Amino acid sequence: MSRVRLDATDIRILDALQRHGRLSKARLAGIVNLSPTPAWSRLARLEAVGLVRGYHADIAIARIADVTQVVVTLSLARHRRADFDRFEAYVRDCDAVTDCIATGGGMDYVLTFVCPDLAAFQLEMDAMLAAELGVERYFTYIVTREVKRARPTLSRLIESGDQSERSAIRARTDRPD
Repeated sequence: MSRVRLDATDIRILDALQRHGRLSKARLAGIVNLSPTPAWSRLARLEAVGLVRGYHADIAIARIADVTQVVVTLSLARHRRADFDRFEAYVRDCDAVTDCIATGGGMDYVLTFVCPDLAAFQLEMDAMLAAELGVERYFTYIVTREVKRARPTLSRLIESGDQSERSAIRARTDRPD
């Protein structure tokens, strides 16, 4: 995959899209400090070379810089609300963590780190451990390739939810008294 050369204005445009999604010509121009026509022309060029993958502003970071993704499953030593709150506040402020979900079962959290390399990831983990957040154990998984990344299809979810509701109603009405 070829790299795309970007200047500071291109980066500001991508940042604005990533933060705000699709923007009007005037709003984009105001955010990036350009007049509307040049801002729109630059946006069209960034779209044409494939840097903007969608209008939730999903930036093709690998086209800009080398990155390493690491998935971490993590368990806290204690399970008090204050322990979860402290850990989650730390994660929200950690730029290297791009995704974090709380889970039930054997692990409390699944996190995705995006870092320039493994050494940078290790510094992030060392900082997390040094912050004394109550991490009991964690396991790391290096992402070798992305197989699928998608947003749920809302129409399918709504349709599926409606079918589940209808099935539940039928089950209640079909029961003998």
